[in-house]
Amino acid sequence: MLKRSMIKIALPVVASALVLSACGSDDKKDDSKGSSSAPGGGGGDKPTYTIGFQAGLSGENSALGLNEKKGAELAVEQANASGALPFTLKFTTSDDEASETKSVAAAQKLIDDKNVVVVVGPAFSGPTQAASPNYAKAKLATLSPSATRVSLTDPKNNFTAFLRGTPNDSAQGGGMAMYFSQKLHLKNVMIVNDKTPYGEGLAAVAKDGLTKAGVQVQSESAPQKTPDYTSLATKVKNSGADGLIYAGYYDDAAPFAKKLKEAGVTIPMISGDGTKDDKFVDNAKDAAENWLLTCPCMDASKEAKTAKFVTDYKAKYKEDPGAYSAESYDLANFAIEQMKTFSDPKSITREALLGKLKAATYTGLTKTFKFDQNGEYVGEDIFLYTVKGGKIEYTGNIKELSKS
Repeated sequence: MLKRSMIKIALPVVASALVLSACGSDDKKDDSKGSSSAPGGGGGDKPTYTIGFQAGLSGENSALGLNEKKGAELAVEQANASGALPFTLKFTTSDDEASETKSVAAAQKLIDDKNVVVVVGPAFSGPTQAASPNYAKAKLATLSPSATRVSLTDPKNNFTAFLRGTPNDSAQGGGMAMYFSQKLHLKNVMIVNDKTPYGEGLAAVAKDGLTKAGVQVQSESAPQKTPDYTSLATKVKNSGADGLIYAGYYDDAAPFAKKLKEAGVTIPMISGDGTKDDKFVDNAKDAAENWLLTCPCMDASKEAKTAKFVTDYKAKYKEDPGAYSAESYDLANFAIEQMKTFSDPKSITREALLGKLKAATYTGLTKTFKFDQNGEYVGEDIFLYTVKGGKIEYTGNIKELSKS
């Protein structure tokens, strides 16, 4: 997603060499002093550590970041309440507004807090691309529930602290192509991207999959905050395409959907996890009806194993979990479980925890988390949703659906 993206997917880095060198040396020396400025500091027999969270928590498309923040926050709250931890946890957030340009400062805020030993996020691919060099130098692990841009795990980037907790856009874009070509047997598909790293990456993968399947592809782009989608909708109408893929986020997908409906476009339309949010339906109204949405995220409300999580989430936040809420909850718990494996709870450092996370396998509520040598999530399940009656309804595993 954001991808997410969600996808979904990048974060540049601009921090002074002095700050970065300080962040990269976090820390056994400081730990041994019990300093409150170092992880585990604060005095007393039970050390305190902080789990950080970075995402867009304000501005356009903030719903996705808020979904994830609530999941991670709930995990920390429950872990403390259990009374079973050999340490105390705190939770802190840093808002990057889903912006690449603001991501570096948001990341630096968490890096500079020496008590932060792990970060859940960043949520979006662009901000992830921008911030990952700084996190790598600080040896501060980032567990992203939804940054799906394929290139984030390219070893040439040297994003050594980035661990992707979800299938990347190769799985999601490939799933779209598979469904359109094998299930719906479409012959001519238009792909529109929003010119974000997430949108461009997702569109490229979908195009490749469709082309390999023998489907003709037409490509268009419209940047975020396009003031009027009328001409683009007309172009889709007159294109001869029998299917549409929109690679972008819900804040732009909604007005685009409205113009498509006004233009009389009735072909199958699909978008990714960046659009899979109730805000899309709220903003697009009846123009969202019958849209297909893909997501590496599962529908927590449909699975027996996540029933307690859904109950607890609704009790705390007075709403149902959203896209990636459960995955974020899992990743926070993954980090907590690895922190518990230290024989001496006062010896937890960023670098040591990063090493444990890279090597571990963790079975959460949503999936089993395991990473390859580049921090890539091992697995590729993608799920399909359909907007029906003003609600986003779970449809099934896209690979299984494409076989039928």
